[in-house]
Amino acid sequence: MLTELSSVLREHGLILRGGFCPAADEGELLQDAATVLLVGNAGGAMWEAFSPNIDAERNPLDRWTKRVIDPIAQKFSARAIYPFAADVPPFQRWALRAETVYPSPLGILIHPDYGLWHAYRAALLFSERLELPARSATPSPCDTCADRPCLSACPVGAFSETAYDVGACGAHLASPDQTCLSGGCLARNACQIGAEWRYPEAQTLFHMAAFSRSVARFTAS
Repeated sequence: MLTELSSVLREHGLILRGGFCPAADEGELLQDAATVLLVGNAGGAMWEAFSPNIDAERNPLDRWTKRVIDPIAQKFSARAIYPFAADVPPFQRWALRAETVYPSPLGILIHPDYGLWHAYRAALLFSERLELPARSATPSPCDTCADRPCLSACPVGAFSETAYDVGACGAHLASPDQTCLSGGCLARNACQIGAEWRYPEAQTLFHMAAFSRSVARFTAS
């Protein structure tokens, strides 16, 4: 089943991102779920499938994701949950259980192969317990990165080992200096892990515009 599901997802530039079997008492969100599979993307494949669907309405990627995933969930008798739901599910915590990813100094999960160039788009919840492939034991690439260029590349020093200064980041994104908006977050770009999976320019512009709007809303609240 996992092979067939992976094939269907690839038609939309999406990939399976691992899974886990929740305990029986993990709360209402995972009630009756014996297996959770995460769906996401890495590199630019999803952009090729999604970009023709961009329109002038709000949240085109979220709406496209739901249009794609809902029928797939129905086909495989699963229940779909999305990270953009009103009550935001703990996707980062789920990801740490589902596959070999690690927290990075930027707060983004880093993958040993994809680096920082990946994301999670949905979770598929199954009532039956599925046999999941073994996880890789590859360590975090951050463990052997002595220089931490991601922490020094931000032009306003928004990142440190312990915190992310949302206000400083938001003010910079709203300033006349459009470097990060046009070329992508300089701190994220400074990480060389998975460089071959970097998003194409158009995808970077799309995500940075959306990120800038979300930071502006956060700092205004």
